[in-house]
Amino acid sequence: MLSREEILRYSRHLLIPEVGLQGQQKLKSAAILIVGTGGLGSPAALYLAAAGVGRLGLVDFDVVDQTNLQRQIIHGASTVGKLKVESARQRLLDLNAGVQVTIYNEPFTSQNARRIAEGYDLIIDGSDNFPTRYLTNDLCVLTGKPNVYGSIFRFDGQVSVFDARCGPCYRCLFPEPPPPGLVPSCAEGGVLGILPGTIGTLQATEALKLILGIGEPLIGKLLLYNALDMSFDFVRLKKNPKCKICGDQPEITDLVDYFEFCGVPGLVHDAELAGADWDITPAELANLIKDGASPCLLDVREPHELEISALAEAKLIPLGQLAGRLAELDSAQDLVVFCKGGTRSARALELLRSAGFRKARNLRGGINAWAKEIDPNLPIY
Repeated sequence: MLSREEILRYSRHLLIPEVGLQGQQKLKSAAILIVGTGGLGSPAALYLAAAGVGRLGLVDFDVVDQTNLQRQIIHGASTVGKLKVESARQRLLDLNAGVQVTIYNEPFTSQNARRIAEGYDLIIDGSDNFPTRYLTNDLCVLTGKPNVYGSIFRFDGQVSVFDARCGPCYRCLFPEPPPPGLVPSCAEGGVLGILPGTIGTLQATEALKLILGIGEPLIGKLLLYNALDMSFDFVRLKKNPKCKICGDQPEITDLVDYFEFCGVPGLVHDAELAGADWDITPAELANLIKDGASPCLLDVREPHELEISALAEAKLIPLGQLAGRLAELDSAQDLVVFCKGGTRSARALELLRSAGFRKARNLRGGINAWAKEIDPNLPIY
């Protein structure tokens, strides 16, 4: 039952015939798990807490960074450096002390996913990587839970509800993950700060509709949103009878190693992708330059990033163009590759090494690490 205080708090819901007193009681009895408390999880969690969802579970394994504040509105300057799940819980309880917030400060993996998800009615996927997306999908299929999916990049977003009991799952749409490095992350390609607010709020809307049993959820439909032209398009999705997990003859009957499936290292920072023995630290590079043994510096960022920060005399070849411009480089010369934080340069280094560039190394931590350790006049972004 709702208390007098709750009746007053949720009075605008109670006035809606499709919600009413019974609907608000459904929300109070509901439990929703949110994977990720970043760009998508922030608005989703805030609006679900405000709406009176009784229990929210938050999964994240990171701390609040200053670069998060451009879009991850559940966090603030006062919580920079704190655990994201703790920061998010603090904000949610300040918004609505009547909501129970359970936090999981651990990686979401095939070993713990079932334990974490037990007792929740549905899962909101606020992740930013393919291993977690496939894990969330497979977990929802195997446990019979709806998966409220969202993704963002620059100015574009996607939303859908994958429920294998009555429609397609994520694997029906994307049977296999893209090759590692083909799809850049928001940290590499950027994202308009308000975009995750739009997509995360849409995910929260779908979650409320599912709990209340009202409206037409995005089951069998993929919503495509573009912020530049303010367009909403829909793509009809069909269940794939040959889907490996929800098809007529499923091959996947349990959770797998999703980092291995997606071809990316598990629980290892992307900057270590190429191997530590291929790295050079900012201090080591600075000493080489000081001693006059300056290697060729190769910047694999995008041209517009040079306006933010740059290293003198570095040659710019964006990662996407590198394979076609190898002839511009001398394989006999010492080469140090760098990007913003070391992720793209690690991938570039793998390409260079496979092409015979044995004297190429990756600047560990990228130009941001150089700014922190060597040249404080350079901005960090």
